[in-house]
Amino acid sequence: MSWEEIIKNEILRQRDKSNSNDIGYFHQNIFKYINGCTVPDSGWDVIYTNKNGISIPDGNTVNTIYVEMKNKHNTMNSSSAAKTYIKMQNQVLQDDESACYLVEAIAKKSQNIKWTATVDRQKVQHKLIRRVSMDQFYYLVTGEENAFYQLCMLLPEIIEKVLSSSTDVSAPEDLVFEELLEASNNENISFVLAIYMLGFEGYMGFRKNLEI
Repeated sequence: MSWEEIIKNEILRQRDKSNSNDIGYFHQNIFKYINGCTVPDSGWDVIYTNKNGISIPDGNTVNTIYVEMKNKHNTMNSSSAAKTYIKMQNQVLQDDESACYLVEAIAKKSQNIKWTATVDRQKVQHKLIRRVSMDQFYYLVTGEENAFYQLCMLLPEIIEKVLSSSTDVSAPEDLVFEELLEASNNENISFVLAIYMLGFEGYMGFRKNLEI
């Protein structure tokens, strides 16, 4: 690939990562506006409380559900999954009126099942620690079976309204390649060195080479 192609691909990669973070922020914070849900500053992504009781598929009833939320079903490695499971295990041991859900925006399928995890090389599961798709969690907290579907169908319309009416939102213009080309010409250095200088300008050897 040419340098221009490499830089454009890197911009797309970083933008995709930022988009994923923003989508995760949206999925978590939208629950601030749903009755019974709170979004704490730390500890859990969402906490759902219902004094009338929350039915769990295996026959139990709890008052509170503590939620860890993930964008996709495969975003946790084994170490992270074990750590999350142990956190949930501690919660249900301390409070037998609670359950813990791993809620996945993009799960393999619509589900609300016991989460089977591997901790210290052992397969473990608990009826109050569950793996739940986003649509099932929306159904639980809203009582509307198609609540998540309705939100998804509404989003394009809302985004279009924001883009057309807001002066604060605009499409970014990528000028990284042009700016690097200009920097290499102005400083009389190679294009490769100009790229290195983005991250290593203060490192030994790089600044000296630039001053030659």
